[in-house]
Amino acid sequence: MAPHLPETELPLAGVVVVELGDSASAPFGGQVLAGLGAEVWKVERPGSGDSSRGWGPSKWKGTGAPYHALNRGKRSICLDIKDPAQLSTLHDLIERHADVFLHNLRPGSAGQYGLDPQSLRARKPQLIVSEVGAFGHIGPLNRHPGYDPLMQAFAGIMSVTGEEGQAPVRAGVSIVDFGTGMWAVIGTLAALFRRERRKIGATVNSSLFETAIAWMTVNISNYTTEGDVGGRFGSGVAIIVPHRAYTAADGHLVVSAANDRLFAKLCEALERPEWARDEKFATNAGRLRNRVEIDGLIERRLATQTRAVWQKRLEAFGIPSAPVQTAAELCAHEQTRALGILDKPSEGEALLVGLPLSFDGVRPAPLASAPDIGQDNHRLGRLLGDR
Repeated sequence: MAPHLPETELPLAGVVVVELGDSASAPFGGQVLAGLGAEVWKVERPGSGDSSRGWGPSKWKGTGAPYHALNRGKRSICLDIKDPAQLSTLHDLIERHADVFLHNLRPGSAGQYGLDPQSLRARKPQLIVSEVGAFGHIGPLNRHPGYDPLMQAFAGIMSVTGEEGQAPVRAGVSIVDFGTGMWAVIGTLAALFRRERRKIGATVNSSLFETAIAWMTVNISNYTTEGDVGGRFGSGVAIIVPHRAYTAADGHLVVSAANDRLFAKLCEALERPEWARDEKFATNAGRLRNRVEIDGLIERRLATQTRAVWQKRLEAFGIPSAPVQTAAELCAHEQTRALGILDKPSEGEALLVGLPLSFDGVRPAPLASAPDIGQDNHRLGRLLGDR
């Protein structure tokens, strides 16, 4: 078993986070903070708890597997914030113990409960309030709700994803949700750093829409400089050829020759050096203009051998390549195992993804299993027992 960083040496040891998060974005951010050593108190609604508890089809211990993937290392308390007494308990927890309050409440609703940054920071100026929104904290749509696929559509990600002429396709993973959780963490860490130096709190605003816009950085630059709105290139990209998945004899292999030097080496590896001398293909600009032709030539050549054969040959020529793997193949691969990023806190628990970070070469220990609904209410009672 690989060594793990002790909890006391994690960078956020001693930081207390109260998370009023639901679904994916804020809970993912809260889990990252927990992985970095923060003590995270997750507030769930009584009864059903976090929405992801009901997501399927996979279940683990009777709860949707996504909940376990997004909420490890936290304490769960049940509070009905519509009940004045329970809302008062939440305010006490935040004001007396929290360094950070992280939430993704429905836009506009935080103020109804006195959980908006102005109200909270008026009582606790050094508090960091990290708000995860949908369309952003200002603007005509700032009160509209939003979800990952809506933002992939609205921000244009779907316009450049999938195959040309086919229906729009979203990314197969929730890149906007998880990306927003990461931006919330980045902003929170920056605010904690500033607080150490200046002894002031902060309001950190992140949103699904802004994250989706950020993922469109290159596409937007192509539009603002050239008027090019982009298109769909399947597994490829708009700006580089060849840089996509090709069909080998036993499956798909992604090959990336991201510059003219690598393309010439690729031609040697494929035993077609004349392609690199052809003026249609010698430069990336030429290959972009003749994308269909060169992609077809490469694919027909790769179809003659298996992925493993081509990978070995391409590696010998210094050409980056990778097979398109399933989750099962990914989990079984020796590189994944060597990194130790898949782990479980104890026997009998699910094998899940750990923090994708190491400190001085050592990864933080796997987080404790995701909590049952309200399993830490008794801890809350002791913590606030001197009210």
